[in-house]
Amino acid sequence: MKNTYVLFGIAYLVVAIILIITIILLIRRHMKNKFDNALKLLERDKNLIISASILSELNKVESLINNKELERKYEIWKNKFKNIKDKEVPKITDELINVEELIKTRKYKEIEKELAKIELDIYFIKSKSKFLLDEIKEITTSEEKNREIVTKLKSQYREIFVKYNNKKEDYEMISSPIELQFENVDKLFSAFEKSMENNAYTEVGKIVKALDDTIGNLSIVIEEAPSIILMGKTLIPKKIKDIQEIKEKMIKDGYNIEYLKIDHNIQETEKKIADIFDRLNVLNLVDSIFELKTILDYFDNLYNEFEKEKVSKKMFEEFTRTIGIRCKKILKIISGITQKIDDIKYSYDLTDDEVKIIDDISLTGKSIKSEYEAIIEDYRNKLYAYSKLCKQMELLNVKLSKTEDKLDYTLKSLGSLKEDELRAREQLEEIKGILSSAKEKITSYKLPVIPKCYYIELEEATEAIREMIKELEAKPISIKTLNIRVDTARDLVLKLYNTSNETIKTAWMAENAIVYGNRYRYQNKEIENGLEKASVAFMKGNFKLSLESSISAINIVEPGIHKRLLDAYKK
Repeated sequence: MKNTYVLFGIAYLVVAIILIITIILLIRRHMKNKFDNALKLLERDKNLIISASILSELNKVESLINNKELERKYEIWKNKFKNIKDKEVPKITDELINVEELIKTRKYKEIEKELAKIELDIYFIKSKSKFLLDEIKEITTSEEKNREIVTKLKSQYREIFVKYNNKKEDYEMISSPIELQFENVDKLFSAFEKSMENNAYTEVGKIVKALDDTIGNLSIVIEEAPSIILMGKTLIPKKIKDIQEIKEKMIKDGYNIEYLKIDHNIQETEKKIADIFDRLNVLNLVDSIFELKTILDYFDNLYNEFEKEKVSKKMFEEFTRTIGIRCKKILKIISGITQKIDDIKYSYDLTDDEVKIIDDISLTGKSIKSEYEAIIEDYRNKLYAYSKLCKQMELLNVKLSKTEDKLDYTLKSLGSLKEDELRAREQLEEIKGILSSAKEKITSYKLPVIPKCYYIELEEATEAIREMIKELEAKPISIKTLNIRVDTARDLVLKLYNTSNETIKTAWMAENAIVYGNRYRYQNKEIENGLEKASVAFMKGNFKLSLESSISAINIVEPGIHKRLLDAYKK
């Protein structure tokens, strides 16, 4: 039994040894097949390095040699090809043989490194071979390729030449440099043909590049030069003349427009145009169109600045009148209250702190008056533009309005029955004055039609004044009712005044917008229709519609005019 186990053990051991040997043999066979296949692929890649195309192209170059430069290049290429064929490829062959020996001796670790090195060497030599072939083809295919390029350039050149001759008068000031360039192009075409006849392929590329650059530049010159000449010689000088005339008239009318630096900018413009024309004479048009359009935009914008100053002047004059009156009124009221403050304090048992607001308003009123007088002084001395003065008046007007509101609140807080009555009588005169001003204002501007809403508001305001007078004459006076009558009359009269003011202002803006837009009337049918609609609405008394129609029409050619005019309208 023991011997049986021993025999079985020996049998298993023999089978295991056989199995291990079999596996080892299979692995070795697999490795050998793997490396053999890799070797075959590398052998094939090596054989493909020496392309018959290179030898064929070299033979073509040899037949074209008729100058030393091409002969020199041919020798260099031939030596490179010989080096690849006789040195570098055999070196690869030796390396492949060495790998075969390593496979036979089963030195697999070394084989991996050698195969990677050979693959890299083959890639490197193939790249050199391809680069060499491309270099040679630059010469052998030069004639066909360059002929095709030059044929296209000739066609482009003929179009340029014909366009120039058809409108030669447009290029009169630069005809000499253009025609000189035409001569240069003709010479380059001749040089190209001569070089092709002499097989001077190394020069042909340079000539084709010169032709391409010269014709390309000529194309730009022929396309853009007329516009540059027109803007620089006609459009901009005409704008400058017009701007100078407007500027002189505005200065004569008392406008301060030094901040626009018109004279300086005109001088800079003339220098820029002179520089553009100097460059144009050497056919250098880089950025010329852009620079001239920028100049035109600047002068077009000056018209807007002029209009802005005119609008600012009217607004400034309006502020000058109203702020002065309101400021005097505040100081007068404060003076009156100050004289009676002791009586008020005694009658109503008020503390100093409770009437301190009167002193604050008085100081603010005096400060506003001082600022107002300083602005008027600046105006008289013509130190600033109307746009700046108007802005200062706007800020002062806001400050004054806040002070008026504060005073109004104080009067309501401190007023007694008698003061309310006196204030009501004063306000009656003021309201009558505002009513009178509203009537005068509506007739101060020759409106084609006075809006119906004006007559309705006039009747309401007049009736409110009658009710106020009736309450003042009543015995006894109901202060609560009187205050209601005063507030109603004042609101309705101010509403009437604002309606008059807004109507006149809107009519003025509408009329000015139509006049301003007439310069563009015949440029565009849509503009003409818009202005016609505005004119019809104006004559019917619909001034707001007229204004909207006119600025919408102008906005077609002057984007942004809509906002500027509306801003002025809102102010």
